[in-house]
Amino acid sequence: MAENTLIQELVKENYILEGLNCSSCAAKIEEAVNNLSYVEEAVLNFATSKITITGDKETVANIDDELQKISDRIEPGIKVKKDKVHENAAGEGNSYLWRLGIGATLFILALVFYELPAFAGHFPFWLKIGLYGVSYVLIGGPVVMAAIRNIGRGQVFDENFLMIVATIGAFAIQEFPEGVAVMLFYMIGELFQDKAVDRSRHSIKNLMDIRPDYANLKQGDEINRVSPNAVGIGDLVVVKPGEKVPLDGEVIEGKAMVDTSTLTGESVPRKVETGDKILSGMINKDGLLTIRVTKEYGQSTVSKILDLVENASAKKAPTEQFITKFARYYTPVVVYAALAMAIIPSLVIPGATFSDWVYRALIFLVISCPCALVVSIPLGFFGGIGRASRQGILVKGGNYLEGLNQVKRVVFDKTGTLTKGVFKVSKVEAYNGYDRDTVLKMAALAEVHSNHPIAKSILQAYDAEINEDEIESYQEISGQGIKARVAGKDILAGNYKLLEREGVQFTAVDKEETIVYIVIDGNYAGYITITDEIKADAVRAIKGLKEIGIKELIMLTGDRESVAERVATKLGLDKYYAELLPDQKVEKVEELLATTTEGDKLAFVGDGINDAPVLARSDIGVAMGGLGSDAAIEAADVVLMTDEPSKLVTAIKIARKTRRIIWQNIIFALGTKGIVLMMGAFGIATIWEAVFADVGVALLAVLNAMRIIGQKETVLRNN
Repeated sequence: MAENTLIQELVKENYILEGLNCSSCAAKIEEAVNNLSYVEEAVLNFATSKITITGDKETVANIDDELQKISDRIEPGIKVKKDKVHENAAGEGNSYLWRLGIGATLFILALVFYELPAFAGHFPFWLKIGLYGVSYVLIGGPVVMAAIRNIGRGQVFDENFLMIVATIGAFAIQEFPEGVAVMLFYMIGELFQDKAVDRSRHSIKNLMDIRPDYANLKQGDEINRVSPNAVGIGDLVVVKPGEKVPLDGEVIEGKAMVDTSTLTGESVPRKVETGDKILSGMINKDGLLTIRVTKEYGQSTVSKILDLVENASAKKAPTEQFITKFARYYTPVVVYAALAMAIIPSLVIPGATFSDWVYRALIFLVISCPCALVVSIPLGFFGGIGRASRQGILVKGGNYLEGLNQVKRVVFDKTGTLTKGVFKVSKVEAYNGYDRDTVLKMAALAEVHSNHPIAKSILQAYDAEINEDEIESYQEISGQGIKARVAGKDILAGNYKLLEREGVQFTAVDKEETIVYIVIDGNYAGYITITDEIKADAVRAIKGLKEIGIKELIMLTGDRESVAERVATKLGLDKYYAELLPDQKVEKVEELLATTTEGDKLAFVGDGINDAPVLARSDIGVAMGGLGSDAAIEAADVVLMTDEPSKLVTAIKIARKTRRIIWQNIIFALGTKGIVLMMGAFGIATIWEAVFADVGVALLAVLNAMRIIGQKETVLRNN
């Protein structure tokens, strides 16, 4: 990363490198941009052809010319664009196909004239060299030019260099047909590989096809179709049946069923009507909606989801990092091994011929390109992240997707995670001369400024107008309750810890429900019973996690021991810890982390707002019910967009499926290359097998990586 002490304001700019199909070139472009003095950081996502550049506002915003120069130098033919549309350079591709076709025709003529016994000896040698030479130049010209340019810049060890050394070496030992054939099949393989990569990118793009193309902006009596970026907060937009909601907002007119599957993975449409919030990316199924915009497009839900998913590859998984380092050292080692194989045996082995061992060395060179791994592995991780996003699961990086494979302990928050978090007052009891109405009213006055779900349930039960002028002072005591002065009276509303702290005499209530004790002017006035139901989906989540081999399921809660025990028993949890303050939850997670087996990971699942410190401290923080919640998206490593904890099971299954496919590619690529290398060293394999071990393996690896993109949810549930 370049150091720059003059940067005043850092910004991020995104550019599409249209036509980028070379994985090693992508790494070189990323390195070159990072070396620019005014660039703080550059991350190139090969899976989407997008480079994100962080740096000085003035220079990075106009870096496209410099980026184009770097791209032209490393991989000519790339077009740098600021927009998000990825198109193929069809004209240039068609031009090369013509050259490839003519070159292949000349090659076939040479084979007919010089390799078929019926014509052998009838044509001069110079014509043979001419036909093979011209066909070689037409077919492999781009590779030769790229290799020469790279050698001139000191970038020797890449696939272009390997191919020209191997093919020119074949010409040197007068193996003309194999020299041209290797280049021909290499280029055909590259074309197929590029098509497969483009198809993979297109599939990934379709997975995240939630970006609205336009907004129907209502201005007076007119409705104009504009870009979502042109709509401001407070503007009105009209969404017709079949259209995507372009921006977050509030429905001010109309009602409809909306499809939220692209955001949450839920297949059942949701009803919205006047007064309801609605999020960008949802699809209007039937009604006509008028929406008042509450967030600009850049801050809308769909924009944040796209940004998270598209930039997830910036946080590379350990496997990706290993393959990048492996490729850096692997190719030079094989080149030097090939050089040694070409020279040493003919000097030390009696009867060994130089041309024979040169041929074997050429096989080494053809095989050595690590494209199969460098291309397929990032596509595999990105496909897994894209698949998860379609299930309503945002994974913020390949490192977190891979980390889900190591999760052996899952720790849950209780309220809002395993229980509905929708509290309801079920009972009010009064003592010492107070009546129930007074107890409920004093509790409501004390809780009016609190955002806690329990406070909201008390206010809902009171259901009367509250004069906030009566509240003279207010103090919220974390994990205990409220201390307030209302209309000249000192009120306490909280759990037994609050009453013990204040020295109030009371009789503890032993019930499974949540109890809020009320004290007026130091006198115990009564208590309110609050009920909260266990989610039906929580039962499915616990069962599913046990079935996929999670060793330990734990619950943390600030609630009473009896309440925690009831929930833990009903769900079948392994452990629970009750009556914890927020800071004690962090301490408990740290204790659990200290006893977690090395190599295993601990995931914490919470609501992403109140549990932000615990989410940050755990190995993998999972925020649940994060749809539209900025705090959840910011705090967690994985965001479950609905309030279904069972989505964690789906996330882990996707992670495991992704890992299986990636390791299939690693074993297949290295295994095939290793076998053919050994065969080549013993003189068994020819360059034809070597071409398959390079281009063929790369193509098959890319196609295999695409399987995760095409996996259906039902398949993932059963794997």
